[in-house]
Amino acid sequence: VLDKGHLMRPSDLGLIASLGLGQLSVFRKLKVAFFSTGDELSQIGEPLASGQIYDSNRYTLYGMLTRLGVELLDMGVIHDDPALLESALLKAANEADVILTTGGVSVGEADYMKELLAKHGEVLFWKIAMKPGRPLAFGKINVERGSAHYFGLPGNPVATMVTFYQFVREALLLLMGQDQPKPSPLLNAICTGDIKKLTGRTEFQRGILYLTDDGHWQVKPVGNQSSGVLRSMSEANCFIVLDDTAGNVAKGSMVKVQILEGIV
Repeated sequence: VLDKGHLMRPSDLGLIASLGLGQLSVFRKLKVAFFSTGDELSQIGEPLASGQIYDSNRYTLYGMLTRLGVELLDMGVIHDDPALLESALLKAANEADVILTTGGVSVGEADYMKELLAKHGEVLFWKIAMKPGRPLAFGKINVERGSAHYFGLPGNPVATMVTFYQFVREALLLLMGQDQPKPSPLLNAICTGDIKKLTGRTEFQRGILYLTDDGHWQVKPVGNQSSGVLRSMSEANCFIVLDDTAGNVAKGSMVKVQILEGIV
């Protein structure tokens, strides 16, 4: 009735029940370890020292991972100390199938992570021609029990979420046993504002998609598109996806949008 690798949905539970089946074999839950890196990060409930900010990335990661139904291992904040980072990576690799970190992968701050990945595993790619989210790393951490997949996400909050949705989410679904997970479809909409963009990279601008009174879909870019402004993700209901061949977008142009509901 259902192919191997099918992601169970509410209708599937009813379908299985209609056949009189009370049990079936499924893939075990994927275990994902995650932690934030950086000396500038403070935990919620602690007073902020000079130059510090509260760690928000672990909370967005928690929310995104929870929707996928994986088992979580929250390892908190790890400071920029090689010994601490090494210990955290090895602990995560020994206990989880996938490791997600935020921060520590941008130019100038990635030396520790590169050295540790080279020492205990391998780096399969580092840096992507996209915005936000260019400093995205993927590799493996090897331990006695086997290896764990490693995703190093950027530290900026929006970049963390964009790279998760465009790369990590589908990878996790594949590792969970889903056969050929499909990316969210791109829809056409009229852009209501000008967008500045350089060619040579794909950009994921945050937008508000809405239906006009005369039945046309339009999308309004949210105000501040900085990758450090998490509010843009809270306000948006879609990504405006501009591929690497696109340059500046003029008001009234047709653009591609990716609806967040369903992946967020």
